Amino acid sequence: MPAFDPVRDAALNSPVSQPKPLPSHAHDADLDRHERHSFDVPSPSSSRPSSSRATNSPTVARRATDLAVLLNSEPQEPRTPSSARPSSLSHLLLGTDTQSPVSLLPPTTASNGDVDRLVGAPSLRRRSNLPVLDMSRTDTPPEDGQSQSQHFSRLPPPPSSRAPFHGKQQAESASSSAPRALPTPPFTRSPVRASSRPSSSFDTLTVAAPMPPPPLSAIPYNPRSRKTPASSVLVPMTPQEMELYRYYRGAGTQLLLSKRKRDRSSSPDNNLPVKRHAGDVGKVIDHYNMRPEVGVKQRMESPIIGLKYFNNWVKSVLITRFAHPALASSLVSQSSGPGRGRGKVLDLGCGKGGDFTKWAKARVKELVCADIADVSITQARERWQTMPTPRFDAAFAAIDCYTEPLSKAFPPERLAQPFDVVSMQFCMHYAFESSQKARCMLRNVSQHLRKGGVFLGTIPNADQLLERLDTLPPSATDHSFGNAVYRIRFEDRQSRPLFGHRYYFFLKDAVEDVPEYIVDWDNFVGLAADYSLYPIFKEEFHQIFTEHSEQEEFKELLVRMKVVDANGESAMDEEQWEAANIYIGFAFEKR
Repeated sequence: MPAFDPVRDAALNSPVSQPKPLPSHAHDADLDRHERHSFDVPSPSSSRPSSSRATNSPTVARRATDLAVLLNSEPQEPRTPSSARPSSLSHLLLGTDTQSPVSLLPPTTASNGDVDRLVGAPSLRRRSNLPVLDMSRTDTPPEDGQSQSQHFSRLPPPPSSRAPFHGKQQAESASSSAPRALPTPPFTRSPVRASSRPSSSFDTLTVAAPMPPPPLSAIPYNPRSRKTPASSVLVPMTPQEMELYRYYRGAGTQLLLSKRKRDRSSSPDNNLPVKRHAGDVGKVIDHYNMRPEVGVKQRMESPIIGLKYFNNWVKSVLITRFAHPALASSLVSQSSGPGRGRGKVLDLGCGKGGDFTKWAKARVKELVCADIADVSITQARERWQTMPTPRFDAAFAAIDCYTEPLSKAFPPERLAQPFDVVSMQFCMHYAFESSQKARCMLRNVSQHLRKGGVFLGTIPNADQLLERLDTLPPSATDHSFGNAVYRIRFEDRQSRPLFGHRYYFFLKDAVEDVPEYIVDWDNFVGLAADYSLYPIFKEEFHQIFTEHSEQEEFKELLVRMKVVDANGESAMDEEQWEAANIYIGFAFEKR
């Protein structure tokens, strides 16, 4: 009695539509031994006789368990041993056609005809020059009158020099040498259709057509709205350009800096929040905060460079003539050693620090700077930090000295020692918006200026401005005058108050229609006397030039400051000269 076999017994008792004899246990053992010694599967010609099967079993409906039957039987199709689909690997590869391309049977077990076909068959390895293949299964039957080998011969044949496929080692070497196809699109397999032809060992391969390249545009690349030439793209900056833009800040940066709540400097002299201003003061602050700081080279390319040189020369004359004597008699001694300076200066409205060189030549020991524009203060501090050492001591603060006392911005130790000089260049006229602002300004000057100290500065000439306004035709609706370099526009020609007499000033490459105020000289002198300040000098700019241009010291200074060249020719034209002469220089002494 055969040994217990649960699979066989279950199959014998499983009803199916068609009974089928099962292989005996002994034959299954023989088949296992045979498979352990060879990769071959017996062909149908060498299959066991029907007498070897169990024929004495009762005729009952059984479920098939033979692997070949399970693989080859079709649904709803009765099977008999004679009509069953061949299940051996050789028949799967070779089929019934003698022209089958290849057999995987080893020569020891295959028939002579199979061996001959195996030796002469081409390799199944993929050619290296094939495009990406679509590995979808089609199982398309051969056309009428076409053999199966002719059907498969439509594929590109591999090189004939390659050896046939015989085993696992050759499979690994072949796969390592063959190029890999990218899995795009993903491999898909179509369902198998029932066919009367023998099963093939591999599916039909269809070659996917390569994607055509995108068509080239017929429109040439020719941008019409280029901001800069093509040659300037990604070109590194030269050292000269880096120096030129070292302090440059664009409009966006200036706007962001003007909106800061607090000056971010770590200086202990300036830790107060920046006050927001509205009206005319806010317009003035925004204008000067938006003015970019540029390098020396770009300043020299200004269209009013001659006027700027001349204004600097006038300030140098005022400092040399009135500030130097006050600094020489200062009580702030040379405690840090000889050659380190003497005197203390308060620069109200210092701007971006344009007068630092002048104070350095005056050998000042300490400079305190204040301005209403916080961005200007930041740039002035940066300019001072880049000055060559030894340099004067300096403190900076953003404060409106026309409405607030200086003690609110600077610590007491900075203001304990009175100043020898107070300077206000091209900014004092903003204080005459009201009597309160003018008095607050004069209080800050006088309170921190020692006796014998000097208060000097530059302001527009009110007499000349009002005379030019009176020369306009009575019927004129546009109350403005000037030229291509500057322009002054009054709102009203009838009302002329002592404070708040507003006009709008434009100066090319410097001031953009900013509101300013008339400084009546007699009114100014009367207010200054209330704070022990008395005038010692007042002249228009053309008068200052006439008086000092022939003096040896200031004549050489004209050439050094590039007001004129060695031949005495000036960079100023007539329009710039007219713009320069709307200003006056003044000096007051505290008594």
